[in-house]
Amino acid sequence: MVRYPVVLEPDDNGTLLVTFPDFPEAQTFGESVDDALARASDALATIVNGYIRSRRPLPKASSGEHYVELSPIKSAKAELHGAMQAMGVTKSELGRRLNWHQPQVDRLLNLTHSSQVDQLDAAVRALGGHLEVSVAGIPTTAPRRIIGDLPKHLAAAAAVTPAVQRKTPTKVTKGSVPRPTGSRLGAKKK
Repeated sequence: MVRYPVVLEPDDNGTLLVTFPDFPEAQTFGESVDDALARASDALATIVNGYIRSRRPLPKASSGEHYVELSPIKSAKAELHGAMQAMGVTKSELGRRLNWHQPQVDRLLNLTHSSQVDQLDAAVRALGGHLEVSVAGIPTTAPRRIIGDLPKHLAAAAAVTPAVQRKTPTKVTKGSVPRPTGSRLGAKKK
């Protein structure tokens, strides 16, 4: 993720002034620390987008007490821009490698446009790299639950439904126990 430090300072009107040591031209404010950091994230996206549009290299991030970061998609776009600059690849050259029109490449590098991950992956691959996406900090598989741990009305439904479900679909409505639809259970005999 692309992240940069910010400096929070009390302003003379009771708000917090937010400045970016790595982007002296960028600043914002907030009513509280949380508000200031949220606004700083938007300001970071705006200034990075400006750097990309003017084909300027992004500065290396310095250190600090507070940081803000770009979203994963915006980070990938910023890193793609950095790779293009490091390799000397222009937007026109990237468009030729991808067989894309110039507006498509412009949108891909625009932080305000919601690009698809597969488009970013194609662009990174055209430069000889690969895009990595991962999930961290949370379990990626749900723990198995034993039927006895479920509330009684769900435990009974869970114990009965799978055998019946193979023959007939199950209808579930909010607040109800799953019951087979089209079942002969409880149907009157002709």
